[in-house]
Amino acid sequence: MARRSALSIRIVEGRNLPAKDIMGSSDPYCIVKIDDEAIIRTATVWKTLSPFWGEEYEVQLQPGFHSISIYVMDEDALSRDDIIGKVCITRDMLAEHPKGYSGWMSLSEVDPDEEVQGEIHLRVEVLGSQGSRRLRCSVLEARDLARKDRNGASDPFVRLRYNGKTQESTVVKKSCYPRWNETFEFELAEPAEEKLCVEVWDWDLVGRNDFLGKVVFSVQGLEAAGQEEGWFRLWPDKSKPTEDERRGSLGSLQLQVKLRDETVLPSHCYQPLVQLLCQEVKLGRQDGQVHLVTLLDETTTAECRQEVAINLVKLFLGQGLVKEYLDLLFELELAKPCEPNTLFRSNSLASKSMESFLKVTGMPYLHFVLGPTITRVFEEKKYVELDPGKVEIKDVGCSGLHRVQTEGEVIEQGRQHLQSYLGELLDAIVRSAPACPPLIRAAFRQLFQRVGERFPQHQHAKFVAVTSFLCLRFFSPAVMTPKLFQLRAAHADARTSRTLLLLAKAIQLVGNMEPAAGRAKETWLSPLLPVLQQGTARMRDFITRLVGTEEGEGEGRPLGPPPAVVKEGLLLVHKTRGKGPLLAAAAGKKLHFCLTGESLSFGKSPGAEVRACWGGRGGGSGVALTPSVCACPFHQRIGAIALGDILAAEKVEEKSFGSSHVMQVVYMATGGQQETAYLQCKCVNELNQWLSALRKACGNNPRVLRSYHPGVFRGDKWSCCHQRDRTGLGCDRTRHGVTLQDWSDPLDPTVEAQRLFQHLQGLRGTLRDKYWELLEPEEAQNGRRGEDAALPEGLSRLLAVLGDLERCHRRAQPPAPAPALLQLQT
Repeated sequence: MARRSALSIRIVEGRNLPAKDIMGSSDPYCIVKIDDEAIIRTATVWKTLSPFWGEEYEVQLQPGFHSISIYVMDEDALSRDDIIGKVCITRDMLAEHPKGYSGWMSLSEVDPDEEVQGEIHLRVEVLGSQGSRRLRCSVLEARDLARKDRNGASDPFVRLRYNGKTQESTVVKKSCYPRWNETFEFELAEPAEEKLCVEVWDWDLVGRNDFLGKVVFSVQGLEAAGQEEGWFRLWPDKSKPTEDERRGSLGSLQLQVKLRDETVLPSHCYQPLVQLLCQEVKLGRQDGQVHLVTLLDETTTAECRQEVAINLVKLFLGQGLVKEYLDLLFELELAKPCEPNTLFRSNSLASKSMESFLKVTGMPYLHFVLGPTITRVFEEKKYVELDPGKVEIKDVGCSGLHRVQTEGEVIEQGRQHLQSYLGELLDAIVRSAPACPPLIRAAFRQLFQRVGERFPQHQHAKFVAVTSFLCLRFFSPAVMTPKLFQLRAAHADARTSRTLLLLAKAIQLVGNMEPAAGRAKETWLSPLLPVLQQGTARMRDFITRLVGTEEGEGEGRPLGPPPAVVKEGLLLVHKTRGKGPLLAAAAGKKLHFCLTGESLSFGKSPGAEVRACWGGRGGGSGVALTPSVCACPFHQRIGAIALGDILAAEKVEEKSFGSSHVMQVVYMATGGQQETAYLQCKCVNELNQWLSALRKACGNNPRVLRSYHPGVFRGDKWSCCHQRDRTGLGCDRTRHGVTLQDWSDPLDPTVEAQRLFQHLQGLRGTLRDKYWELLEPEEAQNGRRGEDAALPEGLSRLLAVLGDLERCHRRAQPPAPAPALLQLQT
């Protein structure tokens, strides 16, 4: 059994942001921090006060997280980026919206005294007897304090206040992980109504000290307990009056945020639910009966349908039944009254499931087909415009030394550019049939056949049914917004965005298989009509080849392991005093790292680390150098770290190497000693992507560390906590459970089953009512609709399985925690 928290975040857009640049605009981007740790950075949208991002993320978190903060920043090339404002959402706020929060939130000004983070380790106790009692507070250590000084650290000390008296600890220089181990005592006031306030401050030689946070204890509660010890979260000073004059004047963000607190039971608990769903899919559609999938489709709201579709697709992928599931959806959808020219254009469960299926299984194929053309569009930055009402001559410049291009010349030049891009893209599509994953081809073959049988007089419809998914819901959205499909690291600028929009529109017209209809709506597309008609004919031939060849065995088997390469890229290896093979061989160099299901390997060039022979790699031997199988240096990797030997993958303090984008991989070397590799990434997103990939790959390693040092060992001590024992316990907790979801993540059927259970549990009453509503009128009149009315076997079993799972969850609930002595002062 595992308890986990999953946070879904969609940053939609901003509006009315203040101008930060001298030209009266801004270059905004967002930083998402969870409990003050930067997890996500959106792309920068240039020169706008109303940016659109549309970026979605799902983050797996430790169950005890407290808040999420979204900072809107203005990017500056020559100076430090400006803070525009922030939005803070607490865990309690998300708990009030179990279906998720969606809406606009005003940005607030960033107050340095509210930018606190970290925890402090205290032991508080009441000593003595009546008449001579004392309050003793032992200040032991703190971790992950806010960085307030230019050197990337702080000089923290503790100030204790009780009953009008104040005491202070010593100052620990240049540390966000200080250790004090000091004890303070106060005479206990009678009655014990006063509160003990423990504040942490950053000492400054010049200017006022910076506030780092505080905790407040109720001494009355402490008297009953006698002693309290533990790690306590530092809180901002809410006793200060707040100024809301600027709230709203800094603009606002449109957000969609949903928190799932999940208790995932052992996999065997979900077997009855999984088996029931699989049996219903295998049973197929029965005339005159209401299928369980139909009930699920009819009772799921539009807001939840996408999420439910993804869960079902992943579940049946894991069971090897996704082809049968999609075929059932096609059959049920086509059994409804429908027109051949509007097939699958709604957001039904069938449409959403097929769309999700393409994204889950087809992203490598998408990148293979679209990647070269998208890269070319971004690199060339050609001006492309066909609409006379939007042509801007100034954006094009002169065609010669003395003559400015006319509007007609600009449009003709744009047509040529767009025709070139479209031709290249269509060439890639029509050649891609052999590269299309067999499972996708099988799904399209079923769809093609089902629609052909449903509309024998409209054979054109079966081609449109395939292209409505492949072109309209897969290729075209990726062309329009490549950042959201991981085709690019950043959003396009205004000129490139317009080119991509026109290219996506052209792909839509080709996918509609009726280019003339698009020309009728937008007459300025007429110059492109010959190319679109030719593209339609080529697309028809491509679909025929795509669905015409029966694939070999294995289409219905469970989806195999993920691709061999999980993540790869260039990373800078920082030099330290370690003597491990990785450190000795590559310190101060950039190497190409490759993470697979077996190891983290590294070489001097892309491909070198994976071309090396795997046969010489000893099981669990730590860093294994490539054996001399090939004499060519290009085919030799420098070394590899077996996944079983990786103990932790964590961030490194900025002050250690002067960069906030450095991670550390702690591993067990060949000789049995623990070593650490410090690897620098390009940006915060790449850093978190590498950390997520490493943590997922090593998630089942029983030797993972529970604590680590976020600094480096220099001289005779750790830079983070100043501890002198190099092999001692770390001063901060590891974060193995904090990961970003990615389309390449391996399937987890147990999690998908839990999420389906949560959804179905909320529909128990609705499923019964919808069943009676969907029955034929005469059968509904003859039947009984009470609680004891006979239900079909599938629905009856489903309700029974949901009841059993609900009882399992009740038994798994942890006991209620004891009342906390910690109180936030207001």
